Amino acid sequence: MVGMKENSDQLDLLCDILLKLKTREDCQALLYDLCTYKELEQMAQRAYAAKLFLEGKTYNEIISETDISSTTLSRISRSIAHGSGAYKKFIDYNGKK
Repeated sequence: MVGMKENSDQLDLLCDILLKLKTREDCQALLYDLCTYKELEQMAQRAYAAKLFLEGKTYNEIISETDISSTTLSRISRSIAHGSGAYKKFIDYNGKK
């Protein structure tokens, strides 16, 4: 991950913590402790926008429904097309996962 090389121990720790989560309640508790309200809101918005994009919604439909910026939506689109594949792997859309 670009920019995280110097902090790989920190990223490893975060990943190890996330891998221990068993329930939605555990996940929410950790996120509430770890993130600001705005950070959580933005991450949730991005995940939802990615789901809509994977379902075939248009940019305008997604922006209208989520109020996400076109710049952020463009980044999500690039990640879906050229990223690690995590959005497609972990987001349920149209019965796929």
